[in-house]
Amino acid sequence: MENPARLEQAEFFFQEGYRHQMNGDLDAAVEHYRRSIELYPTAEAHTFLGWAYSFLGKIDKAIQECEIAIQIDPDFGNPYNDIAVYLMEKGEYDEAIPWLTKAMEAKRYEPRHYPHINLSRVYAKMGKTYEAIAEVRKALKIEPDHQGARRELHRLIGMLN
Repeated sequence: MENPARLEQAEFFFQEGYRHQMNGDLDAAVEHYRRSIELYPTAEAHTFLGWAYSFLGKIDKAIQECEIAIQIDPDFGNPYNDIAVYLMEKGEYDEAIPWLTKAMEAKRYEPRHYPHINLSRVYAKMGKTYEAIAEVRKALKIEPDHQGARRELHRLIGMLN
């Protein structure tokens, strides 16, 4: 049986971790996410701990945290997308593609347009301009006002001239 006080405390530490991360205090963010996980491990806390690790340049640790998040909740899409981004940072573009596909298929994932934007980035790096354009267009169908995607679409179309 879940302990409501423990859940509340875990949520408090998660929120504090996020607040510290947004303020640029990554060490404090890591500490708070870890405390949240100790109280009640969630896919969100592990994913955000991974995100903090990525900002600290600890990409392999970031990937490990996302893998734990997926074990806890395979329907949560964020860690799939995040693993893909971390692999892209390592220059492992081919390896990123299946993770982006899983993010797109995840039942519980917002914002849904990110994996398409990231897959577009992968295809652009691979020189697959038409595929990159198709993915940006998919992202814009989901989120029509995304200015970064609009700029990327124009940049990619310009590459065809």
